[in-house]
Amino acid sequence: MLFDLRTYTIRRKIFKVFGAAFHVYDMDGRVVGYSSQKAFKLREDIRVYSGEDMSEELLTIQARQIIDWSAAYDIVDARTGEKVGAARRKGWSSMVRDAWELLDEEDRPIGHAQEDSMAMALVRRFLSNLVPQTFHLRSEDGRDQALLRVHFNPFVYRQTVLIEESCRIDPRLVFGAAVLLAAIEGRQQS
Repeated sequence: MLFDLRTYTIRRKIFKVFGAAFHVYDMDGRVVGYSSQKAFKLREDIRVYSGEDMSEELLTIQARQIIDWSAAYDIVDARTGEKVGAARRKGWSSMVRDAWELLDEEDRPIGHAQEDSMAMALVRRFLSNLVPQTFHLRSEDGRDQALLRVHFNPFVYRQTVLIEESCRIDPRLVFGAAVLLAAIEGRQQS
């Protein structure tokens, strides 16, 4: 199952006219998930399915508000209706170096994802967006939980997610955050 994987790759679908779509691949290159971002929505609305046929919806990721500097996105298990948690962009901190906060189902902070280094973030912002991003996802006590690495390719967005064996954050929340980063931050690099 998708949420049992410790390593997977999220890749943007190339020829999608409206909205965005991502395929999720396991280590053997098999498609294990598919994500679709609806176009022409005032609020972000991202759906995650078990495959491209979209027969089984796994997660929904929705923005709480239309416009919000520190936007929060609820991540919900579509099968049970249970809120898994949320990801909230850290507004001012993300001006120079992208930063996100992960929240549990009651909106208490449990972790954060931050772009690799200030120097690389400045290069990306002011010189070239071709320098790929790496996000370190850490728990509130500073322990590494996952690494989200974007690979250099000027034509196709591809992100590899490596989850630590000792990860204490719900894998659905990690996956939701990875898809959200691919959709939001990936759009800035296109």
